[in-house]
Amino acid sequence: MAAGLRLHLCPRLRAFAASSRPLFAAASRPLFAAAHSGALPLRRAGPAMPLATRARRGLSSSTAAAPPAEDDDFATAADLRFEPPLQVVKYPDPILRARNKRVNAFDANLRTLADEMFDVMYKTDGMGLSAPQVGVNVQLMVFNPAGVKGEGEEIVLVNPVVYKSAKRLLPFEEGCLSFPGIYANVMRPESVKIEAQDITGAKIKVKLSGLPARVFQHEFDHLLGILFFDRMTMDVLESVREELKNLEKKYEETTGLTSPETVDNYKGTKDVFSFSR
Repeated sequence: MAAGLRLHLCPRLRAFAASSRPLFAAASRPLFAAAHSGALPLRRAGPAMPLATRARRGLSSSTAAAPPAEDDDFATAADLRFEPPLQVVKYPDPILRARNKRVNAFDANLRTLADEMFDVMYKTDGMGLSAPQVGVNVQLMVFNPAGVKGEGEEIVLVNPVVYKSAKRLLPFEEGCLSFPGIYANVMRPESVKIEAQDITGAKIKVKLSGLPARVFQHEFDHLLGILFFDRMTMDVLESVREELKNLEKKYEETTGLTSPETVDNYKGTKDVFSFSR
């Protein structure tokens, strides 16, 4: 993928070179079908099935929801409570930095939350959205690299973990729905290998590359409380510093509170290979 491609993430593709489209699956093909040369075998008992098919929203399943764990690492019913219509949380709201708990209740409430997130994503011209971006601090993301309702494949990933990333880094101009109007280059690995669960709780193990890998990494950062400007070099950050400060000022004016963070205290780029807080 060329550096000139623009990606509006949480996310949205603002300008996509026509010559790059063959790199990614067409709407009629599952994004992570076995035919994808970079895909790993999916690890699941029973007949083989593409990730996109198993992870798309609305898929019915007889998988029993696990009982809530007596463990602070897992979300409670209160943690998963939400009120539609969902609204996108804007920087510097502390919700974006809060710890996001793991999910172990794969029930109707989780499916409804995923559906609501997709609806917000499409209404805001997104390609992906994480739960903390709509005020729910749990490890859940939804995305569709096609960015258009009715096209591509709708993917739901729960409790994702990155266990390997490519050494080759690619720059893209990213944006984020939590940072309206701000776009800047971010370097990320061109591919990642992940483990996760789908909306039914079934385990998934797969390699993502190209646009799906970029979308996933942006949303995965949100689940770690990492924001896209944390990945920018100081030179790139300087180009959007005033816009970030304007968002901090708007937060203070809207809430009457002091901004919980400021770009003026930024300490430097977070290692692009680091997938921890």
